[in-house]
Amino acid sequence: MIELDKKYKTALDNVKSSIQLSEELKNYLDEEGTEEYKELVSKFENSIHEIYEQVAADNPLQLLSLEKYLLDEQFEGLYLPKVLGYSVLRGRVNENVKYYRPQEHFAEVLEFIINSSNFEQIKQRVGQSIQVGFALSSDIWITNTIDKVTNKRVKSFLSSQKMHRYLDPKIRNSALVKYRKQFQSLNFQTAVFPSDLHEFQLEAESIKDFLIYRAKSDYDNSNILPAINELLSNAKLRESIDMYEICIILGLYYNLDEKGAKLLGEDSTKVREKLDQSGAHFMSFLNAHSDKVNGISQDAERSLASYIDRGVSDILTNYFSVLDKVNSLGYVHEDALAAVREYYYKNEGLSIENEAIRKSILSKLRQFLQNLQPDDYNEYFEINKTFTAYMDIFSNQKFNQDLKDLCLKYVKRCLKQFTDKRGKEYQDIKKFIKASFVDYGFMTEKEVNEIFKTRRKPRS
Repeated sequence: MIELDKKYKTALDNVKSSIQLSEELKNYLDEEGTEEYKELVSKFENSIHEIYEQVAADNPLQLLSLEKYLLDEQFEGLYLPKVLGYSVLRGRVNENVKYYRPQEHFAEVLEFIINSSNFEQIKQRVGQSIQVGFALSSDIWITNTIDKVTNKRVKSFLSSQKMHRYLDPKIRNSALVKYRKQFQSLNFQTAVFPSDLHEFQLEAESIKDFLIYRAKSDYDNSNILPAINELLSNAKLRESIDMYEICIILGLYYNLDEKGAKLLGEDSTKVREKLDQSGAHFMSFLNAHSDKVNGISQDAERSLASYIDRGVSDILTNYFSVLDKVNSLGYVHEDALAAVREYYYKNEGLSIENEAIRKSILSKLRQFLQNLQPDDYNEYFEINKTFTAYMDIFSNQKFNQDLKDLCLKYVKRCLKQFTDKRGKEYQDIKKFIKASFVDYGFMTEKEVNEIFKTRRKPRS
């Protein structure tokens, strides 16, 4: 955990002083009513949230320090309901929808809330968070947490938040999914970068999720580069599979400084040389990650390729050599097609190497079709030659199905724009799709006709 910068502490202290000097707090202390507390929340929580958002965007590794800083009675419990929710959602869950290990930060925030002088007001805003947090925790942990409480009313409240229906893993998972949706627009992602191997193995999945989250958004990650460099320079971690996977993520998405880039290249090669089946593990992780993020971009592939030592004779060198040609010439180029064909036929049809090259090509086609505008439908007609070529090379049903779905989405965008059924654009598209979709085996003639069929409006 990294200490909170002084500038953020100062900003929070200013909010704290404003709370203590406010008329809203005076009214609340006089009346001790719910409405008065709501006025306090309305007046000051947004100021805390603005500081939180700034730290989350620019210095995410300081978020835990910020949340601990808010555990101060002079903040009057403001913003703690959100902090409690963040602590619930950060914990990793297993296949049984239970935390892998006890969530200390969740316990710390909850303990502060139940001992707060404003507990009666705060409890009205934290019931769902406690219910989900308890559902994901072990019975022993919940019992120990409740047994520490001496106040009978508080103990009774906590006991009532242990919901019997959440004993069912399916219902528990459904509750977690719904709960996550409430926070999906908020950035509360952080991670701990430990130096100890055992602690690193416990935190590794959280680190991977954090790095992927930061990479897919337009965040300034310069402030987390020192922590990344320290991780990469830790010799104790270099033979870990988790470190290998983190290296892949960093290679794909992070623009490291000179020191970090050098360390990443060295670490990737050392793990690759020492781990058994390192190439196969690399490819399997890359394939799974591609599915997770719905395709890896060409820029990300180029970035990762720059860290692959071609002096090592293994499946990675073979794969990235082909990818270099595809990315430099363009996937529509005849020489690129020939290189993919030669590579593909050398491997087993369902091998991880062939799966990777199919996903790579599909990702490029997806990017093209998603960016193609309806007005440019002639470009779609032209690229169908390339579709045919790759379908012939791969002879893979899933590839064909995924490509069909992408094409269909583009066609529907076109039909949404070109609504005049007698217009040239509509007729051109209809004629081409009726022929090509049937030829490719995407659809039967009857199914294609349904796309262009006029839907009658029901009589009122």
